[in-house]
Amino acid sequence: MPIDPGDLDLSPEPVPPKGGGLLDSIRTIVYAVFIALVIRTFAYEPFNIPSGSMIPTLLVGDYLFVSKFSYGYSKHSFPFSFAPITGRLWPSEPKRGDVAVFKLPTDNKTDYIKRIIGLPGDRIQMKKGLLYVNGVRVPRKPVDSFEVTTAFGQVRRVAQYVETLPNEKKHLIIEEQGDFGALDQTPEFTVPTGHYFAMGDNRDNSADSRVTSQVGFIPFENLVGRAEFLFFSTDGSARIWEIWKWPFAIRYGRLFNSIE
Repeated sequence: MPIDPGDLDLSPEPVPPKGGGLLDSIRTIVYAVFIALVIRTFAYEPFNIPSGSMIPTLLVGDYLFVSKFSYGYSKHSFPFSFAPITGRLWPSEPKRGDVAVFKLPTDNKTDYIKRIIGLPGDRIQMKKGLLYVNGVRVPRKPVDSFEVTTAFGQVRRVAQYVETLPNEKKHLIIEEQGDFGALDQTPEFTVPTGHYFAMGDNRDNSADSRVTSQVGFIPFENLVGRAEFLFFSTDGSARIWEIWKWPFAIRYGRLFNSIE
């Protein structure tokens, strides 16, 4: 049967109304920010290293991820410590030798990163540069010296050791002033219940639990998370606008290294 041209609908297809592009973009940004906040709060948070207190394990210019779930969650797990939480949810005790980020106990705001040396009830002391845990000297073995750069740009080599903690955890430390630094001889500290004793691997250049007026014992709820691995590292020789220098400033050998 022939088709009558009058029976055909030749009107144009309806065009979707415009104006949704901006709303879609805003919605996408909001979703992305929300997902980033969830990951940062409950999974991994990035940190950078601004000082040399954890040399040789961590260098100035290292960027790392900290696992937020390693020790459970406290108010300090959330941005600006705003969560109304007392203590920790789903707590998990840190292990001796963990490299941990925590909120400085004297202000509950500043992020510090050190190594957990003493657990609740432990007795910790430094004697002539040697670490004692519960009255027993922690063994250390000298290895190749480590090269450091002073504040005046001078390069010198300092003593480096492998230290073995009581749980057989091994890690590197350096002694910039030998065994005669200001913090190489201390009284014996007894770690209170619910607290931890933390020290920097750069033993002569670290404000840590040995400095009671500044750091002291670390409350369990102040722990933010455990340092897991490096994702970027720069030696600082390239400024942000010196794009042509960026490839030469990256420490490629440190990228994606786990933190021991």
